[in-house]
Amino acid sequence: MEWYVKVLKNYVNFQGRARRTEYWMFTLFNLLAIILLTIIEAMIGLFGVLTFLYNIAILLPALAVQIRRLHDIGRSGWWILISFVPIAGGIILLVFMCLDSEPNDNQYGPNPKIELLD
Repeated sequence: MEWYVKVLKNYVNFQGRARRTEYWMFTLFNLLAIILLTIIEAMIGLFGVLTFLYNIAILLPALAVQIRRLHDIGRSGWWILISFVPIAGGIILLVFMCLDSEPNDNQYGPNPKIELLD
């Protein structure tokens, strides 16, 4: 849960780097929240309303963490646009999100894994 809150607090920061753990834990809690909202919507009869509002609210933090994750592997944030290519774009972006961090500092900042060790 701390990773989810960290991303929300850092919602307008498109600079720097985000570790795999930060990205995937945010994605996991985001998915769990959407599932929970969908169940609540089904119980009260508001199909899609709460999920839509949640997705609008979480859009900026999700974009920011994806761009910081791309920075962590040494790619520009503009690579996020590859997701608009049908099928292949999403697969390529998924592979990028699964890659390990660059071991050293890069043009986007210091390695976040090394910062945790200090």
